[in-house]
Amino acid sequence: MTDDVRLTTLVQAGGCARKLAADDLVQVLRNLAPTPHPWVDPNVGPMEDAALLRSPGGGGLVFTVDFITPIVDDPETFGAIAAANAISDVYAMGGEPQVALAVCGFSSDLLPLSVLERIFRGGRDKAAEAGCAVVGGHTIKDGELKYGLCVLGTVDPARALTQTQARPGDALVLTKPLGFGIASQAIKKQALPPAQLAEVTRLMMTLNKGAKDAALAAGARAATDVTGFGLLRHLHNLLSGSGVAARLRADAVPVLPFARALAADGLVPGGSRANLAAAASYCRWDDGVAELDRLLLADAQTSGGLLIAVPAARAAAMIDDLAARGAPAHALIGEIVEGTPGQIAVER
Repeated sequence: MTDDVRLTTLVQAGGCARKLAADDLVQVLRNLAPTPHPWVDPNVGPMEDAALLRSPGGGGLVFTVDFITPIVDDPETFGAIAAANAISDVYAMGGEPQVALAVCGFSSDLLPLSVLERIFRGGRDKAAEAGCAVVGGHTIKDGELKYGLCVLGTVDPARALTQTQARPGDALVLTKPLGFGIASQAIKKQALPPAQLAEVTRLMMTLNKGAKDAALAAGARAATDVTGFGLLRHLHNLLSGSGVAARLRADAVPVLPFARALAADGLVPGGSRANLAAAASYCRWDDGVAELDRLLLADAQTSGGLLIAVPAARAAAMIDDLAARGAPAHALIGEIVEGTPGQIAVER
């Protein structure tokens, strides 16, 4: 065995496109009430990015787990993207990651142990960039490669960004472009030129720390990260948790410059198409929003940006702050409105 096996050829779907469909997950969890516990804050949305805990000492904690299948072929890069993706759930709650445990499924029949070492190194180094120590973990033999982190972070409970605090009039700001899922299809088929591959992997490896810090500085109350369920479903979850609706301007949503051409060539993951089909129940589309743009809004992201609901009066300052902190995008894409909870009107 050699290290040059293409990791993306070993899995049915890469990254967060491998997630169980949101509607399936809702159906399974519908009749499973959570176990009450004095540490667990119940005042969060039903599809929250992480658990919000209040320890007996009074400090706030954020607790989450996320793991993915390979979205790229290079082991270190895969490990780094998986770590950034997992840590993002802590940032989406307004927290700061502190310690993590690694979770991994690995087949030593298909890959040499040197590949596992490289995946672990990439994840460790990305976590260290976030100020988070990987302190252990658990690895099993598995025919489909997967890796991620269980992350514990700290948070000020009074400033936590939850999915229950968006209010009518809030502006919606997105901090990374869409199109990572579509790009992942091109990567798997070796149809992405080196420059485009470098750009999309750079963006997926970018931590959402600057976006989180800008959101807190602006007094934002609600946020989510945009991953496998796509922008539309993650926004729907936030709206449902807050009891509000939204208007979304399709032309204002940032997209990878090469994503439309890839999608037009049919390089769209099945998870993105499933996301769009599910959106029919909560989206109202202007006639001018083309099918290709609808797919992009539903594209299954891996390690996407934060979607932040911020008071409108502070939105411009936050956008300037995001730019100063080097956020990959800082786009005002819509606003929170009164209406049927969870409903999204997508305008041209």
